[in-house]
Amino acid sequence: MKHKTIIEPFRIKAIEPINMNSERERCKLLQMAHYNPFLLNSDDVIIDFLTDSGTSAMSAEQWGGIHVGDESYAGSRSWKKMENAVRNLTGMDYILPTHQGRAAERILYGTIGGPGKVFISNTHFDTTRANIEFRGAEAIDLPTPEAKDMSSDFPFKGDIDLEQLRITVQEKGPENIAGVIMTVTNNSGGGQPVSLTNLKEVRKICDEFNIILILDCCRVAENSYFIKHRENAYADFKYEDIAKMTFDLSDAAIMSSKKDALVNMGGFLALRNMELSQECTNLLIITEGFTTYGGLSGRDMEALAIGLKEVFEPDYLEYRIKSTEYLGRKLHELGVPIMLPVGGHAVYIDAKKLYPHIPVYEYPGQVLVCELYKLGGIRTVEIGSVMFGKYDDNNQLEPAPYELVRLAIPRRVYTQSHIEYVIETFEEILRRKEETSGLKIIEEPEFLRHFTAKFECLPNNNKVSI
Repeated sequence: MKHKTIIEPFRIKAIEPINMNSERERCKLLQMAHYNPFLLNSDDVIIDFLTDSGTSAMSAEQWGGIHVGDESYAGSRSWKKMENAVRNLTGMDYILPTHQGRAAERILYGTIGGPGKVFISNTHFDTTRANIEFRGAEAIDLPTPEAKDMSSDFPFKGDIDLEQLRITVQEKGPENIAGVIMTVTNNSGGGQPVSLTNLKEVRKICDEFNIILILDCCRVAENSYFIKHRENAYADFKYEDIAKMTFDLSDAAIMSSKKDALVNMGGFLALRNMELSQECTNLLIITEGFTTYGGLSGRDMEALAIGLKEVFEPDYLEYRIKSTEYLGRKLHELGVPIMLPVGGHAVYIDAKKLYPHIPVYEYPGQVLVCELYKLGGIRTVEIGSVMFGKYDDNNQLEPAPYELVRLAIPRRVYTQSHIEYVIETFEEILRRKEETSGLKIIEEPEFLRHFTAKFECLPNNNKVSI
């Protein structure tokens, strides 16, 4: 018998209470946070879909590993467990532990990047772009053309545009290309997967022009699920074996282990080239820590090694993808414009279509983020012109390609009833959408402004029916 209900393939042994505040209270809290949910206290959030990074619930085995963590400064046995787990998965000889993914980005992109250098990606995420541009290099996004149609069912919208990749390499000069970065799944592109077919073609182009191919692999298990179920040639392969094939095509890998290693802190940089690894190791020791801990405690490394195995369990991945798909399908049936097909870790709302009366320079994505918190206590994140918009020479906004809001679902944290609550909140979002108006930025930093920017309501945006 095939059941319709998606059940969590685990039992709950511990709970964390949620403060069920009122809409009136949330309106005041949001105003105090300057309409930026990053500035809210977590105790004031009912359902936290801000990110799936570091927010997973760990297993009993992972918690058990924490108790036997070896906290030795050098040569820790916990490090050996982590090193072996990462080497077994990636097939790479040189493993550098870091406290999270952006530390690995800073080390690698700071080493091979800099002024005059160019990085090309299917789509750079926010911290990736910031680490690249902070060092003076250029970051270019080349998503596949099929990604432009958010309503199509094209299965691999995370792919890179192969034709434009070749053209860009030739225009910029192969000697100036610091690396090609393939992010799996493509987070800024709607959590969409990358096919092995596309990755193999990228490998050929990189070999032709002698360019390093870097895998941003923080959701490699979820990407492997989509390859198995959407790419016929790999239907009979295990998820972990598909992941290993993915790594085999890469020269380097960066992982924020706070995603698909199911831990709250951790990351790594894996490399094939010894000389490059030596350069990166020097920077690791200066900024992160010694080579056998790199900013991580022994207990973190124990949990990470265990998580890299648990994440490929078929029952877990089936639940993970299907439960996210369920939320997306229900919102789509309500008439909420979402990116299709639904990705693995998140549902992406097209806020520009949801609020056609709000212009991009009034940040419709940020408006939806605020409305979700006000009406349901749900914290999400804008992935649009707040996160990726820039200013031209006349200080006018150059908007991002899309105005998205990401509902990133923490792993093994929320149950079916939480998801139903989110769906009900969107029913109210749709009912009130015509009375909703825009926001303007009143304070922002130079880099990564979405984290700390402050906003002000334009007329009537803070109107609430209670």
